[in-house]
Amino acid sequence: MGKRPSYTRQFKKDAVTLVTENEYSCDEVARRLGVDRSTIFNWVRKFREEGEKSLDRKKAGDSEFQQLEKENIRLKMENEILKKAAAYFAKELK
Repeated sequence: MGKRPSYTRQFKKDAVTLVTENEYSCDEVARRLGVDRSTIFNWVRKFREEGEKSLDRKKAGDSEFQQLEKENIRLKMENEILKKAAAYFAKELK
């Protein structure tokens, strides 16, 4: 089984716009863009339910990435605290 194609946010937005504003059918947009009809249908359905945020890419690793970002921020803060503490104690020892 091959890798699923990945589409940019702009590509999805343009496809959804063809259906929602230009009144093309999902079938016609899918045929013209070379995308599976169900993919176009899902983009349009999600867009109608959630708005433009539904067009953002969501990957399996996103939640892990967000967790790592939070940990990175926490570690940077801890590092700054340790630097300040080290500078304070170095000054006290003089």
